Amino acid sequence: MLPCVEIETGPAPRHAVLWLHGLGADGHDFEPIVPELVAPGWPPLRFVFPHAPVRPVTLNGGAPMRAWYDLRTLDLAGRQDEAGIRASVDEVEALLAREYARGIAPQQLMLAGFSQGGAIALAAGLRHAGRLSGIVALSTYLPLAEGTAVESSTANAAVPIFWGHGSLDPIVPLALGTRSREYLQQLGHAVEWHDYPMAHQVCAQEIADLRIWLAAHLGF
Repeated sequence: MLPCVEIETGPAPRHAVLWLHGLGADGHDFEPIVPELVAPGWPPLRFVFPHAPVRPVTLNGGAPMRAWYDLRTLDLAGRQDEAGIRASVDEVEALLAREYARGIAPQQLMLAGFSQGGAIALAAGLRHAGRLSGIVALSTYLPLAEGTAVESSTANAAVPIFWGHGSLDPIVPLALGTRSREYLQQLGHAVEWHDYPMAHQVCAQEIADLRIWLAAHLGF
């Protein structure tokens, strides 16, 4: 089980958000977003921020860093580390199972991620056997796209997806995010798309939009 940072906004939460950080960051990266994201009066929420494994990353000169999978080229959709991606999907499955064991129902669990973490959130969420309340994909793309149509679970065929992307993103180009979104829409997935005049980051308006979306899809 991956080590995690956990924040509970109240006692005995019955809703949870599992949030995956980006390349080179760790589970502390999105801790500060919790008070900005959670609105007064919401039921208690558990935020789980796992630390990705430390592994050599080709684009980092082979030096080890926290990463959900190896990046071998700047062409993110090419020469993908399928073994690493699938291993991280398995790690997410273990974390989801732990939330179920702690009393969180699948429909009360949100899977979120930024950049590499968003890619794993999509890969894991679309394949997960339990019906999630939603997937949050920020500044990211769909990995292993070719297998998605075959491997997606019927339970999450209509799972709502919030997708936020920077129109000035130099790391995950807007065109790649748009192409991933269009592919998922062709498969019948419901994607709520937002783009913002920003680079590879999050912004205040994105957090505000996400707060509204979370409230709707967590049933608050």
